This record gives sequence, C-alpha cells and structure tokens, in this order.
Amino acid sequence: MKKSIEIIKGSNQKKILMDITFPKKSNNKLIIFSHGFKGFKDWGCFNLISKIFAENGFTFLKFNFSHNGTTIADPLNFNDLEAFGNNNFSIELNDLSLVLDWSVQNLNISDITLLGHSRGGGVSMLKSGEDKRVKRVISWSSPSSFLNRASTDRVEIWKQKGVSFVYNGRTKQNMPLYIQLYNDCEQNKERLDIQNSVSNLTISQLVIHGDADPSVDVKEAYDLHRWNPRSELFIVKDADHVFGASHPYNSNKIPSNLKIVVDKTIDFISR
Repeated sequence: MKKSIEIIKGSNQKKILMDITFPKKSNNKLIIFSHGFKGFKDWGCFNLISKIFAENGFTFLKFNFSHNGTTIADPLNFNDLEAFGNNNFSIELNDLSLVLDWSVQNLNISDITLLGHSRGGGVSMLKSGEDKRVKRVISWSSPSSFLNRASTDRVEIWKQKGVSFVYNGRTKQNMPLYIQLYNDCEQNKERLDIQNSVSNLTISQLVIHGDADPSVDVKEAYDLHRWNPRSELFIVKDADHVFGASHPYNSNKIPSNLKIVVDKTIDFISR
C-alpha cells in the first residue's frame, strides 16, 4: 500500500491538496471522497478510513476543497478565513470537476464512486447528476437541500451586513460566510437543487445516516430515498453526525458505528 500527495489548480487561483491511497492489489475501482462543512481531508478518522478502503482493493482519493479555509502549508487549521467566507456550492462543484478531470487523466480507472460526508455528500449528489463519468454515489449524513436553510429574518440581516458568522466550537473561531453564498444559491437554484438531481439519477445511490444525528435530521435521508426509490437507504441506529468520530482522533481503530458505515459502503461498491 502506498500513498501519494498531489496539488492541482482549483477555483479562483486557489489550490486543491489531495492524497491518494493505493491498494497493493487493485480492484480497479476509485473512490473520491469529499469532506463536509468546516471539514478537511485529514479530519478525525479519514486517514484510517482511506487505509481500510485500500486494504479492500480500492484506490481512495480525498482532497481539500480549494476554499475550505485551510492552506497548502497548513492543511489542518483554518488559517484562510477569507477563502472560507468566499466559498460556495458552485465553487465546490467546480473543484470536484477538476479532481475528476485529474483522476481520469492520471489514475486510469474508469469505475468511479463519489462519496461525501455531510455537505460533501450533497455536492457529490449534485455532481453525479451532471457528470457521466460517475458510476455510483454515496452520501454519509448529508442534507437533502442546500437551498432555503436560513430563516427569512436571518437572510435579511445577512443582506444588510454582507456577512454572517458561524462559530467553530472546536477551534473557537468565528468563521465568516459572505452574502455571496446566498447569492450563489439564488442565482443557481436549478443546478443546486439536490431533489431534482437525485430524482433523475440513473446510477446506483446509497444513502447512509444516523438516526441520532443532531446536525442533519435523519428525515433528510428519508427524503433523499423517497425522491429516488431506486436508491438504497441504510440507517445506523443511535449514530450521530460523524458516526462516533472526533478530531483529533488518536485511536488506531475507527468507532463501531463508523465501521458499520464503512463496511456497508464497501459492500455496496463491491457489487
């Protein structure tokens, strides 16, 4: 098993940092993993997860979205809050396209699965609906919509001030969200409509969610499955948003609920 680090051009002159874990014996299947909001590719158990997938024959690529707030020099901390504030869903879709482009050109694997956690799962579902190179899509703890998640009153204050802040309890940072995020949603409603994308999917889809998720209600997983009855829904009993993981994570074994999720994901892709 080997691992390589790659840096490619991302959106708006920003860079995308990626790592690829290669199996000793490949099954010729590639998984591209997208992290979530206030996340990054090396959060918590993600490195352990990449190793488990590689041990099962998969090539596993994970990356930092170009505007996730980390930097190439320091990919573990949010030292570029200006980039974070200027991030939006269209940027993340473009970043994922660039990662797909690089993968097709450099890895020589045509069987591609998009896997995403939380917001990354939503982006993966949207991209799967518009990119024929994707064979299957899997979401972990993902929202069913990016649109209209803020109340009308909050949006009005956001418009007046031009910025809203989200508190990161782990890092104790107030992280900016500039009004351009709302404007992107308004200007690109059709492209960013997860319901529309999922309803029209012709590829295999797996939706995984914990029934004790405090961040994204499990109801949203049921919505996703209802919109695409051909999808497979897998609910993990008593599991939270990150399936028992945390950051930093110091054990060499993943939490039991996350193991259930990883095992289910491997089974689904292996069919």
